[in-house]
Parts: sequence; C-alpha cells; structure tokens
Amino acid sequence: MKNTFLTTLIFSLALSSFAYADGFTLESPDVQGQLNNDQVFNAFGCSGKNISPRLTWKNVPKGTKSIAITMYDRDAPTGSGFWHWLIFDIPASATSLETNAGNLNKPIAPKGSIQSTTSFGTPGYGGSCPPKGSGPHQYTFTAHALKVTTLGLNQQTTPALVGFNLSAHTLAKASVVLYYSR
Repeated sequence: MKNTFLTTLIFSLALSSFAYADGFTLESPDVQGQLNNDQVFNAFGCSGKNISPRLTWKNVPKGTKSIAITMYDRDAPTGSGFWHWLIFDIPASATSLETNAGNLNKPIAPKGSIQSTTSFGTPGYGGSCPPKGSGPHQYTFTAHALKVTTLGLNQQTTPALVGFNLSAHTLAKASVVLYYSR
C-alpha cells in the first residue's frame, strides 16, 4: 500500500511539473534552421556581423520571476562545448530580446539584465565560428524561466558558474536549435 501511494504521489508531482510549463516556447523570427552571416562572429577567421538574433518567448510558467537566455555549441572541439551568449536577470515581464541585444555598446537589452563572460572570454553575444571543415555545429538557444528575480551574478561570472545557478533556479526551459558550418 505504501509503495502504491508513493508511486502515485511521485507520478502526480511529475505530471504537475510538466503541466506547469505547458506551452512555454522560444522562437526567432530572424532565423529558421540555419544561422546566417548576421549571427557569425567577426574574429578567429570568421567575418560575420556578430549580431544576436531576435528571440521571443511565450507562455512562461506561473511563478517565473526572471528569464535567462543562453547560446551553446555542443559540437565545439573543446571537450566541454562552447558558450556563445549568457544573458540573465531579464525581467519576467519581458517577452523578447531584440535583434542585436547582445551588443554591449548599444542599450538594446532589457534594463537590469546582465550579459556575462562567454567562452570567448568577454561578455555579450559572440556569434558562431566553428573550425573550417568540422561540419555543421548545433547551436542551442535556450530560454530559462527562473524562480528568482536575480541570480546575484555579474559580467565577469564564468559560463560554468552561470550554468550552475541556472540549474538551481530553472522552473522550465524552451529551446531553438540552429545550425552553422563553414
């Protein structure tokens, strides 16, 4: 009897957590399927425009107090992937990041948001730039609905520490996967 009750309780909690994030989605009207030269880095042998795409999200789960967006390349030949963008402390009332919001020289990102250090060693958006001939790389943009207003981190925070804090405070995630090769 105890096992049946415990199994039912765990199953019910699992179902309620899935329903909690029902319909949370992330989209980009700027790109579909493939990144283009606008989103490509402008260094390390790449000559793109380094413009972050517009991203929109909807149906954030109840209890969301802030949003974070990350861009990650799992195919980078580093042994640990490559973080291209980490922006967090985005107010829960926001529903998008405008095109080029990752440019720290322009006041486009939502007020109060923080863009921390990427794997390039600098904060802000760092576009795709896979090694020539390494095939298509998978770039995952993820929106994290967070249960805290702020992560308490700053621009110098490493991607690993941001990731640790995101894992501790994420209510739900929604992702868009895009590809690029050269």
